[in-house]
Amino acid sequence: MKIQEIREIIKLMDQSSLDEFVFEADGTKLKLKKHGVGTGTTQKVVEQPSQVTAAVEASTPAVSQTSVVEEKEVAAPEQKEQNNYKTITSPMVGTFYESSSPDAAAYVKVGDKVSASSVVCIVEAMKLFNEIEAEIDGEIVEILVKDGQLVEYGQPLFSIK
Repeated sequence: MKIQEIREIIKLMDQSSLDEFVFEADGTKLKLKKHGVGTGTTQKVVEQPSQVTAAVEASTPAVSQTSVVEEKEVAAPEQKEQNNYKTITSPMVGTFYESSSPDAAAYVKVGDKVSASSVVCIVEAMKLFNEIEAEIDGEIVEILVKDGQLVEYGQPLFSIK
């Protein structure tokens, strides 16, 4: 599991109403717990093969910011460049569709240039198909969700540079 994936999971956990999240795969275990306001959040990552344990505890916003700065210093150059990308996020809970119908071409693909008014996808919510616009000019660098995937409010859908 990559540090960027862990950061995304932490961000999603922070934005959600979940109090606890556990993920296990291929000898890696990720356990996130969220406590009441003011008590902070603890995340632990344990990788079985090397028995490496990393914990990040945030009791105040200032501590959180310090932890993030430390992570950025350790990050690879590719990740630093990736942090400069902007994201298009989902404005609602629903199902992500990359095209208007299953047999139609996707609205955008990696490498496409988009303008603020370009439609980049559809999010279906309660049987209504909502066209999502880029709202910024740039180039699609990464599509962060799969066609037909359920998305949450505020979930990143695309990375743009």
